[in-house]
Amino acid sequence: MANPFRNITFLSMEQATVLPYLSWRFAHEGARVIRFEHPKYADPNRRIGQPYREGETSMCSYFMAFNSGKEAMTLDLAQPKAKEILKDVIQKLNVDIFAVNTLPKTIGKLSIDYEDIKAIKPDIIWVSLNGFGPDSNEAAYDPVLQARGGLMDLTGEDGGEPQVCGIYIPDLGTSNHAYGEIMKALYKRAITGEGSRIDVAMIQSTASWLLQPITMYKTFDTVMHRRGNTHEFFSPVSVFPTSDGWAYVAVGNDLQWGRLITLPGFEGLANPEWEANKGRVKDMDEVISQMAECTKKYTTADLLKLFNENTIAAAKVNDVTDVVEDPFIKPHLVKSVEEETGFEITMAPAPVTSEWLKENDMKMSFPPRLGQDNEKIIVGELGWTQEQYEAAKAEGAI
Repeated sequence: MANPFRNITFLSMEQATVLPYLSWRFAHEGARVIRFEHPKYADPNRRIGQPYREGETSMCSYFMAFNSGKEAMTLDLAQPKAKEILKDVIQKLNVDIFAVNTLPKTIGKLSIDYEDIKAIKPDIIWVSLNGFGPDSNEAAYDPVLQARGGLMDLTGEDGGEPQVCGIYIPDLGTSNHAYGEIMKALYKRAITGEGSRIDVAMIQSTASWLLQPITMYKTFDTVMHRRGNTHEFFSPVSVFPTSDGWAYVAVGNDLQWGRLITLPGFEGLANPEWEANKGRVKDMDEVISQMAECTKKYTTADLLKLFNENTIAAAKVNDVTDVVEDPFIKPHLVKSVEEETGFEITMAPAPVTSEWLKENDMKMSFPPRLGQDNEKIIVGELGWTQEQYEAAKAEGAI
């Protein structure tokens, strides 16, 4: 059981970000991941960004960021032969997890709801990622969820306009929450032999991050709004200027503040009214203003060295060019190389580096072209004849 995922097969009718990222996480573990798309109306993300080479318009940079390690099929489930192929895939490839991220009405129309798939394989773990639950057909994209789920109101400058977060928290958060639910379902199946239905709504996933804001409002009648780089309940916490850039500093308790005001250049911050965090929060603007006068006398590197030596949390404000060189990140970046051309993709690290990634030197197979594994799977594994395969192609089923 060195790799408990080696026999797991994840079949996914996926597009955009929320489900492809979830299936990518299973690919990180060494599971077999097969994504399928409509042969004509494929994942729109395939055409977003820069084509990796001339003529490859359905293999663009945005798609390639989180689709390595997968196989790809095309199925038009409006066609009877496509439904036959899907049934064969689920049964003959012993699919463990079947996942979709389309509108509930489309799931029913294509006959791939939980009861339909369970009838094919009773112990299936069926997963639907949707915007507002299985009874809603409202369109949902990440920024819409950021707006409706309260994240935009909490992001931006105090008094300024709401801002979207720089990354797709509703998408990625929903993916990671679904990952946990699938782990529970796999454990349940291992113990009982029973499958599961999993519905994860992006709106609930998004609101689950509002830990303090919801409790502060519903229980203590305090409404939290965006505050720029500061913190409503701790001070000083903000971005501070240095002589050559910026550093984010977070003083999390009074002991840290006590150490801070003994450091060279910061002695002037000693003030009896600021000894307790409550006083510093009350005079937040003044505390931050005076502290900025202290920090800008240091280079970023010298300030971080001083603070790290005294266990005061601080960091340079990195952009992505810095992040990928960070010694804690660089060894965990995922790679993918196309054998034919030698073209190499560098991708984000997994949340936790799996044993499978370590064993494979952090390398995954190249992101799949649209339908590239149709013949290999349908003829080579499902046992359809070449004539049957060509007939299915001619009918537009694949």
